[in-house]
Parts: sequence; structure tokens; C-alpha cells
Amino acid sequence: MKRPGCLLVLLVLGLLGWIGNAQFGDGSPGASIATTTPTESTSTSAPSASSTPKDSTPPAATTTPRTTTSPTPATRTVAPSTIQTRPGTALALLSTLTVKGRAPLTEYNRDLFGQNWADTDRNGCDQRNDTLRRDLTKITLKAGTRGCVVLRGTLRDPYTGQSITFARTGNPNSPVEIDHVVALADAWVKGAFRWSDDTRNRFANDTLNLQAVSAAVNSAKGAGDAATWLPANKAYRCAYVARQVAVKSRYDISVTRAEHDAIARILRDCPDEEPPTGAVAKLGGWPEASAATTPRPPTTTPPPKPTQAQPLVPAAPLSGGECPTSAPIKGNANSMIYHLPGGAFYSRTKAEECFATEEAAVAAGYRASMR
Repeated sequence: MKRPGCLLVLLVLGLLGWIGNAQFGDGSPGASIATTTPTESTSTSAPSASSTPKDSTPPAATTTPRTTTSPTPATRTVAPSTIQTRPGTALALLSTLTVKGRAPLTEYNRDLFGQNWADTDRNGCDQRNDTLRRDLTKITLKAGTRGCVVLRGTLRDPYTGQSITFARTGNPNSPVEIDHVVALADAWVKGAFRWSDDTRNRFANDTLNLQAVSAAVNSAKGAGDAATWLPANKAYRCAYVARQVAVKSRYDISVTRAEHDAIARILRDCPDEEPPTGAVAKLGGWPEASAATTPRPPTTTPPPKPTQAQPLVPAAPLSGGECPTSAPIKGNANSMIYHLPGGAFYSRTKAEECFATEEAAVAAGYRASMR
């Protein structure tokens, strides 16, 4: 009988303990859950706290060198651009030229560029006299040539800076010559060998490419380009290479790397230099005189014998510009070139003076045709 009573007491006491724990949370399962909740939140937050420096620190380390190294290439890029290549300048035009090596000079011949000093611009005057009228000062023109032919004048030679007196005489060795700024042979090896005959003739007579200069300097220059020859007059070098660039651009003539770099070095000192246009001087505008009044250089040669004097007198052409059989050599007063029977341009030439001999034509100031 005592055992059931004891069990009842123990059951009541256990029930009361459970109720107390539920109310006050001492050692109860609720307290255990409450303590595990922060433990779980701490354990989940701990990895995020530790991962923050791992994720953020490396990018900061890698970003720093990128920020410090980027100004260096920017400075290198900006430095050359301190020399501006303004559009319309020779320096800007230089950048459009093709840079490549030379072709061989094989098959080059001056005659492939056509007639010397042809009137390619159709203004009624040959290109040689057009150039002389443009480049000379204190000019006297030959009467009866419609203001075309220059008898005498003064050249301020751009290649040397010296003054040279020009006079049209019977002496073929004139102190003034017309230079092809881009030499014909140089053009040939850099593209002209592919051109048509008409293009080569226009190039050879384009006043953009023609310049009156000292004969001695013209001979020394030869077919040199800007990498091998430059004018002694340094004040003219910018204008000289600008003209070469203008000519090569007009006719799509290439440049070698050395030539390109030589031109660029000069133009960097004059970045605003503009390419010339090669304007043609107008006809007339200067005093005129007859050829007989043209001063000739003194000579010690004795006067010709009477028997030799007669052939030197030019004969008047027949109708249609033909010459009589006694004086078959045709003289073209505009170009001051004479043509022999059988020559390439003889039949097309309308003579203004006729000569019996070549000596007579030379004595009158004419030069032989190249063809």
C-alpha cells in the first residue's frame, strides 16, 4: 500500500517541476534553444566577417598598380602630338603618301616624258617661259610673242639665295635652268614607269614641278630626292620639300622611308607650311623688246666670214607654217625649240622661223628638240 502512494508523490513533484521550468526557463529545453540560436547566428556570421577582407583586399592590391602605370603610356602618346599636323599643311599631306622602296631604273629614257616645255596648259605659251615669267624679276619680254617669251631678267636663286642675271642668247649654256623639283628619273622608279605617255608629259611640264634655278646647282642635284639632296639655302628648305610633297601627292608618286623621314624632320620646324599650287604667271605685264636688242655676252670669237653669214639668216615660213627646201629646219618661237625634218614633232610644228642649218637655229637662240 505504501508503494502506490510514493509513486503518486513523485509524479506530482515531477509535474510541478516541469511547470516551473516552463514559466522561468531554468535548464529547460526552451533555454537550450535560446542559447543555440545566437550560436548558430554567430557561426553563420563568422564566415562572412572573415570573407570580407579576403574578397576586398586583393582587388585593392591589384587596382593600385593599374592606377600608377596608366599615366606613363599616356605621357608617351601625348609627347609627339605637341607638333600638330593641321589639315591643309604639307606635313599633313606627307602622311598620305605611300612609303615603299624604289623600282629599278630599267628602261628609263627622258624621251618617254614627251616634248620638252610643251604648252600643256594651253595658254599659248610653253611651260619654260611660263616658269621664267613666274620666277624672274625685272623681266623684258620678246616683242611679237604675245607676252610669252622672256628675253632677260633677274633670278633670285632659291637653292643658293644668290642673284643671277638671265639673258636669252645663242649660248646654250645658260646660267639659269628649269629644274624638275621631283626629278623625272626619281618619279620613274617610284611609279612613273606605269603611267601613260600623256600623264608623263603632263608631269614633265607641270609648273608645280618646275622651278627656275642656278644651272650649276641643278646639275649637282641630278635625280636626288630629299634624302640625298637639299638646297644649300636652309631658309628655302621648308618650301622645297613642301613642293616635293605637293607634286608627289598630285601624281601618286611614292617616297622611300629615308625620304619620308628627311621631309618630316624639315617640316616639323615649319608645321604650318602649306603645299604650293604651281600657279602660272599671266602673259605680258613686262616691257617688250626685239631679240636684236638682247645683250649678248662678250666673246673673242671672230665674226663669221661673209660666206658663212648668209645661212645664219632665218627664212620666212611658207603658208601653213611650212619651211622652204632651202631652209627646212622649223623654229617654234614660243618654245624656242627647232625641229629637224623627220623628227617626231616636225610635221605637227608650224614654223615661225626657218633655218638652213642647225648652227643658224642655235645662233638665233633656239634649242634642239629631244625627239
